[in-house]
Amino acid sequence: MDTIAHERLLKRLRLIAEIDPEDEEELLKLPVTLRDVDSGVDIVSEGQTVQHCCVLVDGFTYRYRHTIDGKRQIIAFHVPGDIPDLHSLHVPYMDHSFAATSQCRIGFISHEAIWDLCVRRPKIAAALWRETLIDGAIFREWIVGLGRLSGASRTAHLLCELAMRMRAVDLGPHHVYRLPLTQHELADALGLTVVTVNRVLKQLREDGLLVRERSRMEIRDWRGLARLGEFDPRYLYFRARISMTDEQNGDDPA
Repeated sequence: MDTIAHERLLKRLRLIAEIDPEDEEELLKLPVTLRDVDSGVDIVSEGQTVQHCCVLVDGFTYRYRHTIDGKRQIIAFHVPGDIPDLHSLHVPYMDHSFAATSQCRIGFISHEAIWDLCVRRPKIAAALWRETLIDGAIFREWIVGLGRLSGASRTAHLLCELAMRMRAVDLGPHHVYRLPLTQHELADALGLTVVTVNRVLKQLREDGLLVRERSRMEIRDWRGLARLGEFDPRYLYFRARISMTDEQNGDDPA
């Protein structure tokens, strides 16, 4: 049994649902097979039939699709504890691909083991259902951003979302988190050109909202960045309020 994989999954489910001690005990018994995946490698490919779900243990991943002419649209980013392909429990094949943006460690859990746990522990089943509903809420938020927000606003919104999700799993303290994304990947998620992403990030830095050094992202003005991105964290449906308090200026998004 890999303790870290189970702890990541448990921390994620506790964020969104009430888990009894008995449920926790059974969840910790789930058989998990670990695999390290290199940056840029598909973990699951579009059209593939899978018999397992993946738990992201360490690293950063994204889901994407290609158009006929080869253009890529990134449709989701995932942080440790997420189950990016949980929907595969209910659909016969993958309708998109799922890849690593950096060196990742993935925990594979068979569908059979998850179904067995859901049958025996209804609260775990409800928590996993809630996880898929929240995944849908994030999709809706992204669609609104792509359709109605400016390039600067949708960039700010994405950076706020990732900051809060990383903070929630104790990987983004003090407004600083690891963001191992290239400008090409940001552009493909935001529906912008690489040139525009570069210009927007430069402007956000000049405005004193953030500082990015390679894969290190530091938000200097949380309130200002959240205002620019029209960011309201309620769509993440965390059970407890996640404080994003800036110790220097007392800013808080909620």
